Amino acid sequence: MTQEELDALMNEEVDMMEMDEEPVSDTTEEMTEEYFNNPDDPEGYRASAVHSWPPPPPTDDNKMVHQLDDVTKESEEKATEIFDLIEGISNDLTDSQDTVAKIDSILDANITLFETLCTKFPHVEAFKTQLAQNQEAKAKNSSLNDMMETNIDTVMNIMDIMQYQDIHRQKIERVINVMRALSTYMNHLFSSKVDDSKRVTSAVHLPGDNTADIVSSEDIEALLASFGQK
Repeated sequence: MTQEELDALMNEEVDMMEMDEEPVSDTTEEMTEEYFNNPDDPEGYRASAVHSWPPPPPTDDNKMVHQLDDVTKESEEKATEIFDLIEGISNDLTDSQDTVAKIDSILDANITLFETLCTKFPHVEAFKTQLAQNQEAKAKNSSLNDMMETNIDTVMNIMDIMQYQDIHRQKIERVINVMRALSTYMNHLFSSKVDDSKRVTSAVHLPGDNTADIVSSEDIEALLASFGQK
């Protein structure tokens, strides 16, 4: 392979890699910049695996335990509805099997009758025709019964699979309990005897800070006034 062919192959691979990369849309970049400029605006926050977001605003849509509670509640409600529908289908199939069994017994009686008539009157074509039709109906009725048994087994398998939904709900609830325990622990860990309303506000600028937000004259006068009130 010549150097020119090798260079052409390398350029082709680079072009393919660039095509595979998913470009970040201008809209996403605008939302990112918007939220960084105004992090208190919940409308500017968007979940993304591409950008490193600051902590999201504590709205109901972003509260983790709140969201998980909604998931477990809705999941349980929908699972109950599905189980009710499946149970209704299973009951209908069972009732249909009883009907098929009754039809089968009637067809057996008809077949016995027309077999007797065909034996006594072998030249009557109507008896032979009715015997053949009843035998055909019995075969179809038997196939219908087999199909219902298969559907009943399928319904039972669906109900077994749906049991995993309850296991998943319990796993989510366990995660919720761990998160709530950690939240309680952190609240106790960072608790204080001093009320936050009695704390002195933090300085806007300290020596060494990379910020242009120097304490204004108004801030200094307010700070001196607060000292005079103590």
